Amino acid sequence: MKIFIYKTLFVFLCILVVFQLTIGAKIKEFKEEFENIKSEENVSNIKSKLRDELKNAVKKDQYLSDEDAKLINDFINKIKKELSNNN
Repeated sequence: MKIFIYKTLFVFLCILVVFQLTIGAKIKEFKEEFENIKSEENVSNIKSKLRDELKNAVKKDQYLSDEDAKLINDFINKIKKELSNNN
């Protein structure tokens, strides 16, 4: 009985170590990355980049290519048609 308990504890510890070295390390890495994204400095950098991109978009004369505009227009018309059929 004593040997069974020792073997069980050994197997449990081995599984725990393998888990921490593989999955636990990835979880820790994701947590650190998430905390980095949430940091005050990073949030302000993202906001400034977003403002710059919006300024560049406003300066453009045409936002969409002709093909993209036609595709979006067809999609919107299809949605309008489906909505009018449901009433």
